Amino acid sequence: MDQGSQDRNLPASERKLRKAREDGQVSRSTDLSHLAVLGAGALAVMLLAPLLFEQLKLDIARKLTFDASSVLQPGSMLTRLGDSTSVGLAGCAAFAAIVTAASIVSAIASGGWVNSLKPLMPDFSRINPLKGFGNLFTKKRFLDTAKMLVLMGILFAIAAVFLSNGLQTQASLILQPSSSAIAHLVQWLTGGIGLLLLVILLAAMVDVPLQSFLHKDQMKMSHQEVKEEGKESDGNPQMKGKMRQRQRELAQKSSVNAVPKADFVVMNPTHFAVAIQYDEKTMSAPRVISKGADLLALKIRDIAKHHSIPVLQSPMLARALYANAELDQDIPSALYTAVAQVLAYVYRLRAAMRGDGPMPGDVPQPAVPPELDPFTKTAKAATP
Repeated sequence: MDQGSQDRNLPASERKLRKAREDGQVSRSTDLSHLAVLGAGALAVMLLAPLLFEQLKLDIARKLTFDASSVLQPGSMLTRLGDSTSVGLAGCAAFAAIVTAASIVSAIASGGWVNSLKPLMPDFSRINPLKGFGNLFTKKRFLDTAKMLVLMGILFAIAAVFLSNGLQTQASLILQPSSSAIAHLVQWLTGGIGLLLLVILLAAMVDVPLQSFLHKDQMKMSHQEVKEEGKESDGNPQMKGKMRQRQRELAQKSSVNAVPKADFVVMNPTHFAVAIQYDEKTMSAPRVISKGADLLALKIRDIAKHHSIPVLQSPMLARALYANAELDQDIPSALYTAVAQVLAYVYRLRAAMRGDGPMPGDVPQPAVPPELDPFTKTAKAATP
């Protein structure tokens, strides 16, 4: 196999992408997840901190109030401690729920929902040191490392400028009243966090399409993989042939129920049987409604005789119809004349049975084109 056939330069097929998604392999942006976690965490702190601190302030004020009954019942202190702990745990649970929801939403936004447990299954190949060492030098790893170094440099530079411009101002807050100093400090910290989130937002806007590109690049296929996938999609030709043959046999067996609707049955004389129906008002040509070989042919014959349907012996026509006509389809145009001769005989036979005419003679043996008769083709092929 040449080396060019192994070059992965063809886009991944929909089948491979779907299988990769089923295995949990989708593009994920870590920067978008970081933005969601940090942003949601900062927003949760800004929203929950005032409420939580106020609640804790009122709760502590109530819990640190002692009277004679509380002194006589020391066990009540544990109840007060439990209540205070519940308030703190409720705040922590709310914070964790907000951050977790933001993390899940960001993951779905970058790669979509993946309903698969395969990424959680143990894979001992991941602890292979040789394979792990090779993964250190992939294109994706190189770009992720370069992106991380650039982002860290930008964050350190912005943090250095932000701190150098604000430290002197923050140091002078010691001369201001406590409430004013705290408000100014909170405003300064909020601005710093907002600037941090802005940088991560810009990084996420670059990282999301970058991860999608890297994922598609990793999923690229070679020419050989495309050929193998095509074979798997189409299936083994021999198996497909057997399946089609089995389907035809099942269809023929189920078509036996349509025999009572036939105008006549033509046989050869026991190997093949074909039931023909023709309605000049609804059909453009005679149609095969049932056919079978060997035991199925005998069953078609018995059903036809039970329903008083003419059963005619015409070996060449029976073989040609069985080999070239499909169920519930019009007969081949090359057999129109032959079938018309048999139909004319059947119509005269029915008229004679009603007393409207003389009984017809022998069953016609219409001419069938040799190329439509399997027996004739086999005999010619065997002739040296």
